[in-house]
Parts: sequence; structure tokens; C-alpha cells
Amino acid sequence: MMLKEFKEFAMKGNVLDMAIGVIIGGAFGKIVTSLVSDVLMPPLGLLMGKVDFSSLFINLSGSPQPSLTAAKAAGAPTVNYGVFLQTVFDFTIIAFVIFMLVKQINRFKKEAPPAPPAGPTNEEKLLMEIRDALKERR
Repeated sequence: MMLKEFKEFAMKGNVLDMAIGVIIGGAFGKIVTSLVSDVLMPPLGLLMGKVDFSSLFINLSGSPQPSLTAAKAAGAPTVNYGVFLQTVFDFTIIAFVIFMLVKQINRFKKEAPPAPPAGPTNEEKLLMEIRDALKERR
């Protein structure tokens, strides 16, 4: 019984559409991450004085660490604000692309033409006739 209900739920159109969206979204997220980390951040880091954003960190241990990789290998606690900045750039780009996509989809959606104004009902027509007849009597 429960298996049948689950099968009906899983095969509904909305669930399948959502699953496809999640899979495509995951792949799109990887593309955007690569775009940010491999294409956008290197020139931005170069413009800012040859800074590699992914290696920016604050070392919370007492011992000095030459790089984020060395700090992680040593097990030192770090605040990886460079990685956070890259993630913020990823999110911003994804949000902008989704905004543009939704904007284009909404542009192509056909709006339903406005319904023609409804004519008077039979009761309204009868009332208008009575009104007109009363006006003629005066």
C-alpha cells in the first residue's frame, strides 16, 4: 500500500520536473563555479595586485602558516574568507543568470487577452426596460 502511494507521488509531473531541475541546477552550479574560479577571479586578482582569492585566510592558530594548503595540512584552524568571497561571487552570478532566464521566459509567455466586457444580463435588460417605461410616463 505504502509503496503504491510512494510510486504515485514520485511519478507526478511536479516531482519529476523538480528532480530534473535539481540535476540541471547542480551541473549549472559546477559551470558557474568554474567560471568564477578559473575565468573571472584570476584577472580580478591580477588587477588587485596578484591576489589569489582562494588562498586568502586568517590563521587562528598560534603558529605561522605560509599558505592555506599548509595550514589545512597542519590541521590549523583558519577562517577562509577568500573561499567565502568566491562563493559569494558564484551565488551572485547564478542569481543574475536565473533572474535573466526568468525575465526572458516571462517575456515569451503569452498573456491571456482580457475578457470582453460582459453584456447586461436578462434581469438587467428587464430593469432597464422598466426604467425607460417609467421615464416615459412622467
